[in-house]
Amino acid sequence: MSAAAGLPDDQVGLVVEVFRMLADATRVQVLWALADGELSVNQLAEHVGKPAPSVSQHLAKLRMARLVRTRRDGTTVFYSLENDHVRRLVVDAVFNAEHAGPGIPGHHRDTAVPGPARSTRAALGAGGGAGSSRGA
Repeated sequence: MSAAAGLPDDQVGLVVEVFRMLADATRVQVLWALADGELSVNQLAEHVGKPAPSVSQHLAKLRMARLVRTRRDGTTVFYSLENDHVRRLVVDAVFNAEHAGPGIPGHHRDTAVPGPARSTRAALGAGGGAGSSRGA
């Protein structure tokens, strides 16, 4: 698809909705936590430091926007990113934001890449030195 051709209005609407979902700090934290794999609501609540009911409401919105999906195991519901496009979008947004700060962005320094992004970064081929593989 050529960028010069423009996007159909209905597709633009869907893109705007995706960005609307990313315009909330809690939802960004939830998606960032899920970039490294599936988690339950309680695990996500712990990761983002918010009450489980609040996280659950955010997850419902993310699910409606098809950014996350669910898997049930007994009474526990696990959430994961809908697809690799969502993972790339979240990681790229975080890494792009790092460029707004002073100095070398953390994702350009292997030892500074946080746990969830380290494996995501390696999986996406976003650079790589000796320290870019999953670990500590």
